[in-house]
Amino acid sequence: MITRLKGRLVEKSPTEVVVDCNGVGYLVHISLHTYSQLSNEENICLLTHLQVREDAHTLYGFFDEIERATFRLLISVSGIGTNTARTMLSSLSPFEIQKAIMSEDVATIQSVKGIGLKTAQRVIIDLKDKITSLSGMEEVSASLNNTSSEEALSALEVLGFSRKQSQKVIDSLLKTTPDMNVESLIKNALNKL
Repeated sequence: MITRLKGRLVEKSPTEVVVDCNGVGYLVHISLHTYSQLSNEENICLLTHLQVREDAHTLYGFFDEIERATFRLLISVSGIGTNTARTMLSSLSPFEIQKAIMSEDVATIQSVKGIGLKTAQRVIIDLKDKITSLSGMEEVSASLNNTSSEEALSALEVLGFSRKQSQKVIDSLLKTTPDMNVESLIKNALNKL
């Protein structure tokens, strides 16, 4: 399995790059997200996913581990192939996809060309639990919440409530009122726990 390529950037387009590794040129399919993060420097390093089919061996490249992990989770869903996953990562950033799945935002996922209502719902159902295991989900949780939510979570933990259950309640409260202060968050969360 080819998991990483480090070499000289020979060609670059919004959908694919050619990386020369010691005289061997690898054609690597990329998303617009990766394309936007690649500089025009000659030496690059891409994380890859190799898809082996009967008629082709196809390399997909990613700028960082979060994007590759998101891609791999997406292709594990029935009805999502590699091209659809790449289209999703071109339309939405990995963070936006993770946020949409965690908040069960069907409309955002359905906004990607080629994704219907049932496929969007399947993505959310299949990946909701798996998406939190991604490394870097601390960044997603941190940006979904403000400092008030962290303080409220700590207070609820001290009161004996589980962090996971408290997180769900606080997230739902912040969806309705994003600028809620710590005291209000704790009071409202206690009413729902």
